[in-house]
Amino acid sequence: MSKKISIRVENLSKAYQLGQIGTGTISRDLERWYAKVRGKEDPFLRIGEANDRSTKGDSDIVWSLKDINFEIEQGDAVGIIGRNGAGKSTLLKILSKVTAPTSGKISGRGRIASLLEVGTGFHPELSGRENIFLNGAILGMRKKEIQRKLDEIVDFAGIERYLDTPVKRYSSGMYVRLAFAVAAHLESEILIVDEVLAVGDAEFQKKCLGKMSDVSKGEGRTVLFVSHNMGMVNHLCDSAIVLKNGVITSNATTSISINDYLKENNGKADNDLKLKLLTKKNDYGIILHSFEIKPHFLDSNDFLTNRDIEIVIQFELNMDVIGLRIGFEVVHAASETVIFRSYHDDEHKQHFKFNKKTVQLKTFIPSNFLSNDEYIIYPTIGIHNVKWLNYKEQRILLNMINLDGINSLYSDERPGLINPLFKWQLL
Repeated sequence: MSKKISIRVENLSKAYQLGQIGTGTISRDLERWYAKVRGKEDPFLRIGEANDRSTKGDSDIVWSLKDINFEIEQGDAVGIIGRNGAGKSTLLKILSKVTAPTSGKISGRGRIASLLEVGTGFHPELSGRENIFLNGAILGMRKKEIQRKLDEIVDFAGIERYLDTPVKRYSSGMYVRLAFAVAAHLESEILIVDEVLAVGDAEFQKKCLGKMSDVSKGEGRTVLFVSHNMGMVNHLCDSAIVLKNGVITSNATTSISINDYLKENNGKADNDLKLKLLTKKNDYGIILHSFEIKPHFLDSNDFLTNRDIEIVIQFELNMDVIGLRIGFEVVHAASETVIFRSYHDDEHKQHFKFNKKTVQLKTFIPSNFLSNDEYIIYPTIGIHNVKWLNYKEQRILLNMINLDGINSLYSDERPGLINPLFKWQLL
């Protein structure tokens, strides 16, 4: 039996006027109004341009979305991905009926609960408890239904002590905790979540991902999820829509869409993560300048498990030091378990002769070694069996993403903190 269509979007477009409101003259405003009355296309939208922030335009009309078409079935978890300014938030606001489209139409089945930004739908003067009932009423729920869910919402948000405090006194993290708990637990058929979850801590983000997965797969509700964290999208969503300059460039399974998105941006935005290191004064005249990791994608800490990670360390050496060890430590973010350490002198056969004052060292974490999870990498420098000169003072987060699995014939999500590939032989 085929699934029911939960959301259908047909020829959806949204145009915005740059600068002043209106066209600038009364006659043009009247011409636009008369076209609208007759059901004709706005004459000034024909010369509108795509929403590309990197280029200078000639028109005052910008299409944030242009002729968007897609269908989402009931119970699907769908990611919406794209660079800043691609039109993701505009699309969600139209679906949530916060703003109206310029043209086209949307149709859906059921109530929509949306979490588009911190404090969406909350009244700052009301308490947390009162806002829960207010949100439920907006969704069309009865007081008894909301009361039945109240304890579950409060427990999930972890704000029982502040439940009767006006939400204007909440921190942004508390706001998000309560807002997500309300949106996820009240009985809406469609849950829309923008990248607001980035405000929460790592533990709460994982809790939210688990709840959204339960909502989609367990309760058969539809989830639309926007995030720049490709790992989160890949973990939660079955399919994803890629937006670029207001148009859909990919609408496929999550791994295919993320691959398309990364390939499209690889040449322009494949940047490096670089720490400028702070080294305390020491008796050895050693100064760490930088610790660089590449490649990562866009402005995130996302790395693909099937690509080598290159690490470059630059430091200054003012004298010969016996027992010098330059390297890094990789730690599992959630459990704080040390996965491994690596030092420049691990291979005793290889002796480095530092002839220059400023030195650069390079190494690689091999592909398919770290599993799809979050890790922290710490630069380290020390004198062997004597003292640390720099240890766990600065760090970089690695969010490893496994898109296709090692064996493309089936899903290959393996347990474990590392994911090494051993060589097998037939004897």
